[in-house]
Amino acid sequence: MKKALRLALLAGLIGIFAGCGDQAKDTKQAENKTWTIKFAHVVSSGTPKGKAADLFAKRAEELSGGKIKVEVFPSAQLVDDDKVFQELKRNNIQMAAPSFSKFTPIVKEFNLWDVPFLFRDETHLHHVMDGEVGQILKDKISQKGFIALDYWDAGFKQFSTNKKPIVLPEDAKGQKIRIMSSRVLEEQIKAIGANPQIINFGEVYSALQTGVVDGAENPLSNLYNSKFYEVQKSITMSNHGYLGYLVIASEKFWEELPQDMKDVVKQALDEATIYEREESQKEEKNLFENLEKYAQETGKLTIYTLDDAQKEQWKEVMQAIYPKFYDLISKDLIEQTIQTQ
Repeated sequence: MKKALRLALLAGLIGIFAGCGDQAKDTKQAENKTWTIKFAHVVSSGTPKGKAADLFAKRAEELSGGKIKVEVFPSAQLVDDDKVFQELKRNNIQMAAPSFSKFTPIVKEFNLWDVPFLFRDETHLHHVMDGEVGQILKDKISQKGFIALDYWDAGFKQFSTNKKPIVLPEDAKGQKIRIMSSRVLEEQIKAIGANPQIINFGEVYSALQTGVVDGAENPLSNLYNSKFYEVQKSITMSNHGYLGYLVIASEKFWEELPQDMKDVVKQALDEATIYEREESQKEEKNLFENLEKYAQETGKLTIYTLDDAQKEQWKEVMQAIYPKFYDLISKDLIEQTIQTQ
C-alpha cells in the first residue's frame, strides 16, 4: 500500500515537472516568435509613399527588437490596387495603402474626398483626416473586414489643358476633361460646362497628346512624373480636389497579432505617417519649381495660380452641387467636414 502511494506521488511530481517544462518551452517559443508583414503598394520606392513604407518597415523591426519583419513590395510587384482587397482578405498580404478611389465601391461615403473645394487648405484637410470625420470613415472600412490605420497624402489636384486655360469656371466650357471613375467628379466637371471623360491612367498621356481629351486634373506628382506637362499648354494651381491613401491591414493578421506587437505597428506607422506628409509637401514644392523652370526655358507652358477672388468664384459654383451628393455621402458628413476647425 505504501509502495503504491509512493509510486503515485512520484508520478504526480514527474507530471508537474513535465508540465513546467512544457510551459517553459511554450514561453520560450512565444518569446522567439516573429511576424512577417508583406506591405504592397503601387508606386515607386522613391515617392513619398514608397519612402514612408520603407521607413515603417525599418522602425517596426527596430521597435519590436526584430520580432516584426516587414517586406515592402513597391510598384505593384506583388499585387495591384484592383486586387488588393481580396489579397488582404486571404491574408496573402498583410498591409497596403490603396488610393481613396479604390475604397468608394465598398464604402460610398469615401466619395467625400472627391468633393471639390471642400478643404480650405492642407491644415484643414489633416484636421478632417485625423479627427472625427476621418475616424467615421475608418470605422466604415473596418466594418467591411479591414483594419483602417492611417491616412497618407498624395496631394491636391490641379487643372491642366491644351485649350483655353482653366482659370475661372466658365473657361472650362466645352472642354473634354479626363477624370477617374467617380460620380462626384462627373458632376464637378459638368458643373463647369465641360465634358467628363473616364480614361485609364496609363492611357492619359496619349489621350492628351492626340486630343482625345483636352485636359485633366492631377496632383503635381502625377502631372510631372507622367510628363503630362509636355502635352499641355497650361496648368492652373487650383487645389480644387484631393488625392490620398489609407493604410489598411488584413483583419486575419491583425487578430493574430499580440497587443504589444499591435502597439509597435501603430507607433512605427505614426512615425511613417508624419514623415510621408512632410515628404509629400517637399515633393510638391520641388515639382512646382521644376515645372516653373520648364515653363521659363521652353515657353511651351504657362502656370496660373488662383487668387482669393477667383477661388471664391470656384467655391460658389462647386458648393451649389453639394446637395447632389447628400444621398451618396450624407449631408451631415459634408457639413461636419466644412465645420471642422
